[in-house]
Amino acid sequence: MSLGPVHFMVVAFPGSKFKGEILPELGRLVENEMVRVMDLAFVKKDEDGSILALEIEDLNTDEAAPFAAFEKQIGDLINEEDLMLAADMLEPGSAAAVMVWENLWAKPFVDALRNAEGVLLGYEHIPMDVISAAMEYSGAAIED
Repeated sequence: MSLGPVHFMVVAFPGSKFKGEILPELGRLVENEMVRVMDLAFVKKDEDGSILALEIEDLNTDEAAPFAAFEKQIGDLINEEDLMLAADMLEPGSAAAVMVWENLWAKPFVDALRNAEGVLLGYEHIPMDVISAAMEYSGAAIED
């Protein structure tokens, strides 16, 4: 089986406020075959510290509707322990989305590296604030 790079993230939403622009953008990435959502779940920590973990199949029909575009791709990669670890990071009154995705756009490059018997010695995500600071320091322009 050949896969592109696979990533895991937890995104917190203080006050449990989800904004509408996230799902259409994720849908665009899926539709354009840039990413494949491998799993997606949610966790909410109430003000009293109680935790509610939800997977898409736990949502009612109306709540699940926005996820229909990529629901068929979703597996069971995120487990309850993952969700509890995500909940531990949350402030009371907050919610988080937990997602595992594959970067399909990078798959041909990764396949070429494997075929060339390349060995990955390091790989790290560089946070945007670090990149911005380095570029500002060096005088490099940030292009949109």
